[in-house]
Amino acid sequence: MEASSPAAVDVVIVNYRSYEELNRCLASLERSRTGLNEVVVVDHESDEQAAADITARFPWARLVERSINEGFATGVNWGARLTSAPFLLLLNPDCVVRQDAIARLTAYAATRPDAAVVGPCILNADGSVQGSARRFPGITTAIAGRSSWLTRRFPRNPLSRHNLPTLEGQMAPLDVDWVSGACMLVRRTAFEQVGGMDEHFFLYWEDADLCRRLEKTGWRTVFFPGAIVVHAGGRSSIHVYRESLAAFHRSAYLLYRKHAPWPASLLRPFVFLALQARLRLVLRIKHDQLKSVAREEASGSRVGFSDSRS
Repeated sequence: MEASSPAAVDVVIVNYRSYEELNRCLASLERSRTGLNEVVVVDHESDEQAAADITARFPWARLVERSINEGFATGVNWGARLTSAPFLLLLNPDCVVRQDAIARLTAYAATRPDAAVVGPCILNADGSVQGSARRFPGITTAIAGRSSWLTRRFPRNPLSRHNLPTLEGQMAPLDVDWVSGACMLVRRTAFEQVGGMDEHFFLYWEDADLCRRLEKTGWRTVFFPGAIVVHAGGRSSIHVYRESLAAFHRSAYLLYRKHAPWPASLLRPFVFLALQARLRLVLRIKHDQLKSVAREEASGSRVGFSDSRS
């Protein structure tokens, strides 16, 4: 009897101190794993006991322990080099994959040979659409991007709808500029053609950069709402929020420096200073939020102590 051919998809997960979420992610892949070639977890700053627990529970997943955190892009490239299937599914550990989502993504990608990247519909934990399919960053992104105040308060405004074309529930596949690396199906030939992820991006914006480089070589990126993934978001970054915010702004500047057309490239010094100012503002807001939470917890603890003695 002729041996069956290997499955078309390898899953690559880059993990950083998110073992609880990783457990849920891998559990959601259980139903799909017969259709997968390999599942590789690149585990940065690996915890020996937690890694052993993961391996014991999911022996079909290959866990690669790394003693340092080399960044998301480097982790993706590690995983890609260890696999061989025609498609790579890049998946965050804080994602839960709905049944048949991977098969649906792969089946659709087979109908779009011009597409290097296919992204699913990504939902927040509350079921709302995350806005994972986007236009390339432009002058309006700072005020009408996914996490901006304007988008959060008035999501249907024209600027946010331009930057996030699928935010209101796109029902049909749509060609877009880029999709979130939280979950994206990538054609290996295209991935290798552009040299994989740019490892100068430690964290954030490497997905936009990848899609931009693919576009420049003639490939397309497609949002496919027929596959659904739930993404909690930011679970790894909560451990080092200052470093994560700094990485976000460094990567935003790198993206601008790499891809801004002339004459916009002449504004690099202004963009750098604006991003640094934004970083300081966001850090101050985050610091105040954490102080407020700490005061509330301390107040609650005092009340609890008093009540326990009454």
